[in-house]
Amino acid sequence: MPAPTMSHMIATSALIMLILTMQVFYFYVVDNIGEEMTRRELKEIADYVSDTLANLYFLVKSTNHPNVTLKKTLSLPTEIADSSYRIQILKNDTDDSAQSVLAFLENKSWLNANSWLLPGLKVQGSVDQILINGSTILAGCRQVSGNTYVWLAYE
Repeated sequence: MPAPTMSHMIATSALIMLILTMQVFYFYVVDNIGEEMTRRELKEIADYVSDTLANLYFLVKSTNHPNVTLKKTLSLPTEIADSSYRIQILKNDTDDSAQSVLAFLENKSWLNANSWLLPGLKVQGSVDQILINGSTILAGCRQVSGNTYVWLAYE
């Protein structure tokens, strides 16, 4: 008599363990999918800002004036994955040349995306990072005596 009872107990406990294990793996997969979607949204934003700065650069270089300033209002989402985010122009510390645009979440800075900028641009402005919180953001490009500077600022 104890053999059927024992086999039922073993099968029941194995089934309970299987259900608990599946939940852990399910939430792990769901979190990875959410992070990947967020990373793709951040990549789209970084590419958009980088392309906007490149377009401004080409427009500045196509003019015949030595001192030109162009600005463009960026249309960015106010939040990503229910979180605010920041955009930063990364620069080389030795000569202030702009290297790339970095977009990252405010509360999860390890969740980020990067987009390269054109060579020859320099960073202008004291604002290191721009917090996207619903305010209007400007991207700008300025040519001053042969040097081309880019920046991000609040309007």
